[in-house]
Amino acid sequence: MSEESGHLARPGYRIAWKRVAGEGPTVVWLGGFKSDMAGAKAEALADWAQARGRAYVRFDYFGHGESEGDFRSGTITRWREDALAVIDELAAGETVLVGSSMGGWIACLAAMARPERVKALVLIAPAPDFTEKLMKPEIPPEGLADLARDGVWLRPSEYGEPYPITRELLEDGARWSILEAQEIPIEAPVRILQGGEDPDVPWRHALELAQGLKGRDVVFTLIKDGDHRLSRPQDIARIVAAVDEAVS
Repeated sequence: MSEESGHLARPGYRIAWKRVAGEGPTVVWLGGFKSDMAGAKAEALADWAQARGRAYVRFDYFGHGESEGDFRSGTITRWREDALAVIDELAAGETVLVGSSMGGWIACLAAMARPERVKALVLIAPAPDFTEKLMKPEIPPEGLADLARDGVWLRPSEYGEPYPITRELLEDGARWSILEAQEIPIEAPVRILQGGEDPDVPWRHALELAQGLKGRDVVFTLIKDGDHRLSRPQDIARIVAAVDEAVS
């Protein structure tokens, strides 16, 4: 089964997407902060979907990859809305949400907004509340000064050019916090894969999410020598196996 591509119209911009037609629940890929749908994990799932005849959709958020928009204007609110638009307009029936890093947070928010559409979640190094819990505490004094003066801080990145972090992103992210809730109202089965040597999302952060979920069918897998990306062949094999289980 070949993969089709297109653009989904949103107010003032368009989201780029790719889709494989197939059977069963639609697997929806939700990428990470400043990543895109051309990454190794998203590509591997496209290959799996075509080989297995499974339905699969991947897309780029506003300001990411092939989609339109200025990344600096992106917020959790906007990216959540992008995910919901893809689920509503490009995925038929039940879905399995596969969220990586920030995409794990977006997947949880989408599952809370569309519980009747979500069969299961597979979360890879999930980073819920990362703006408030992981990013904000690490901003150095000069970064705080940049945010106060310019509304943006250029955060160094191991993965390429510095990431522009805006005051609006931080303030908006705080509004979507889920870890502070007494219980995270997600009852669908959840599989979490987390690297023990992840420098960006500590494994205890991902475990806090697992422990806060309302549902009982939650499995947390710690890959002791795994990093944040979990893109080694053995890591990708684990991810594909988790997705394969989730759609069955």
